[in-house]
Amino acid sequence: MKDADHRPHRPFMHGVRVRLRALYHGASPGAVRFRLGVIGLDLLIIAFFVAAPIMRDIGDLFLVLDYVIAAILTLDLAARLLAQPSLKSSFKRPMVWVDLFILVTLLFPAQLANFGFLRVLRLWTLVESDFFWRTVGRRYDDTRVEEVTKAAIGLLTFVFVITGFVYSTFMGRYEGIGGWVDALYFTVTSLTTTGYGDIILPGVWGRLLSIFVMLVGVSLFIRLMQLLVRPHKVIFPCPECGLRRHDPDAVHCKACGKTLCIPDDGV
Repeated sequence: MKDADHRPHRPFMHGVRVRLRALYHGASPGAVRFRLGVIGLDLLIIAFFVAAPIMRDIGDLFLVLDYVIAAILTLDLAARLLAQPSLKSSFKRPMVWVDLFILVTLLFPAQLANFGFLRVLRLWTLVESDFFWRTVGRRYDDTRVEEVTKAAIGLLTFVFVITGFVYSTFMGRYEGIGGWVDALYFTVTSLTTTGYGDIILPGVWGRLLSIFVMLVGVSLFIRLMQLLVRPHKVIFPCPECGLRRHDPDAVHCKACGKTLCIPDDGV
């Protein structure tokens, strides 16, 4: 009797997962339009996260928006997990845990207000996901454009996260940080090591934060510059030695000499 009670639920859940898998991973025009809509909604949510520190003054409306976004992200995350072949393997991905943490900060905005700046990491998880590149950047997947875009978004996310942290931590406690723009100004001047000296965070923790921004920010910036000036390579794994990067007109692998047949999309 117990097995009979559970049997009708299996076809329903199976059908739901098949439908979600078709929407999130399919190549049909309807699936592509669906994913474009999800990405567009994601970008609006990210814009809210960026502007959140200066929107808290609107009071109850901010909390309403906060919980609405929490509901949307809950549905989206649940749908993405159901669309995966294996839930267990999904939870091994760092991006899933980042999204879960962002969701927790939305569900408990008062208790976790000091961690709200980490919500901007949603921008990084979006651009790092296969979901994004299968939809928006299909022709640029596994290309130099993808690498440069990911590096640029990584740098931009770092800037917004540090700006949010500086704003939420030092706003009202140090006269040099009088608003969100001041926090952004400090982040950019520290990242570029310009150091005008007009805004200096006080105390040991302020100095340690400045050092962290300089080291990590410069590293991310140099990484982006390297990708921009590096000679163009195509990604085509060598069947013999596995070397992935080759010149676009390469006939033989530079590592092992294996004859290559690199597809030319321009032909």
